[in-house]
Amino acid sequence: MPIDLKQVAAISGMSGLYRIVKPTRTGVIIESLEETPRSLVAQARHRMSLLDEISIYTTDEEGTIALAEVFDRLHDKYGDSLPVSEKPDNDELKRFMEEALPEYDESRVYVSDMKKLVSWYAIVNRFVGFTEAEKAAAPEAKETEEAKKAE
Repeated sequence: MPIDLKQVAAISGMSGLYRIVKPTRTGVIIESLEETPRSLVAQARHRMSLLDEISIYTTDEEGTIALAEVFDRLHDKYGDSLPVSEKPDNDELKRFMEEALPEYDESRVYVSDMKKLVSWYAIVNRFVGFTEAEKAAAPEAKETEEAKKAE
């Protein structure tokens, strides 16, 4: 998986995404993923969801697909910019989802979820990036090829 979302979180009631810096006695120190990052403490009363644990409902036999895998598919298919306007309407978002993830469950994936997907993809693509994990995966592939040659 070329992207690591284990340290990226969405916090209920707060816009944007946040990187988890370190735990404290009363919560965790987080840093906003934006041009001018700001640090603050998310306390136990904040509902925090790690992006690594979020999935999208699908109609296939598994029933869900991890958000990281969806981001990987979007990155492979569209690169850095998604084919949606700045303020997409509901129909445009539904068309985008049908094209990007045809097996998504239309009855359980709401337009608000699609809006989050688009905005989170832009933030993750810009501030987390896909290339770091790809570079990390490249040496592993090289080692595997060298092991095959050694046999």
